[in-house]
Amino acid sequence: MDKIAEQPLAQWVGGWNVDIGRDVSDAVSRITGARALPIFVAYNIPGRDCGQYSAGGANGSNAYKQWIREFANGIANRKAVVILEPDALAGMTCLSPALQQERLNLIHDAVRVLKSKGAAVYIDAGHARWVPPAEMANRLNRAGIADANGFSLNISNFLSTAVNVSYGTEVSRRVGGKHFIIDTSRNGQNLTSAGNWCNPRGQRLGTPPTTRTGNALVDAYLWIKTPGESDGTCGGGPSAGKWWAEYALGLAGGAWERVLGRR
Repeated sequence: MDKIAEQPLAQWVGGWNVDIGRDVSDAVSRITGARALPIFVAYNIPGRDCGQYSAGGANGSNAYKQWIREFANGIANRKAVVILEPDALAGMTCLSPALQQERLNLIHDAVRVLKSKGAAVYIDAGHARWVPPAEMANRLNRAGIADANGFSLNISNFLSTAVNVSYGTEVSRRVGGKHFIIDTSRNGQNLTSAGNWCNPRGQRLGTPPTTRTGNALVDAYLWIKTPGESDGTCGGGPSAGKWWAEYALGLAGGAWERVLGRR
């Protein structure tokens, strides 16, 4: 567990935050005082996850816009990074054309509002085996990537860093050379195909968080998904986002799997 506890993690925020502005403000104050940079994951887009394991989100367009403004006011022109809406662009084809356009508009609005309060903003772009680079670039352009700092890849997924760098480079050249960040929290097995995304066995922790990536386009490797949080009620896991200690042990070195193997 120490392998996980010793690393900086992103803080996910959504409809479960009773007072999003206060919670964000408190987190920024606490982390800034520790001479660290707060990293938030905004996870509240209407129609989130298309009703699957992580279903939920704000109750309509106006509610989301209000939530984003309260979120931004909590940042209050202090340094912070915001990763916008994991899977929202990559998975938007489950929506009607009208709702797809609404989603693009909401993300673009969120980018502008958060940037106006001093945040560095990265729009999530799924992972390297989900949407072809040209199509993802089209969605990012329509969602306001020109106004953002860049995009994020591999959140809650297991694909190798090399695969995501290659994909991100292809997307970047189609969106004006924007930089990107990669979630390396669970990609230590260096997978090249997506496979099972929901609590798969045999995975490992990836490269610890760092801004020293050795690639001018890659701003950081981050642990965005908290290792040990369940992907959903699959593979014996608890509901999405719940802590699963046994799975965390497996990620940290396979201890859980070795125990299971003796049963």
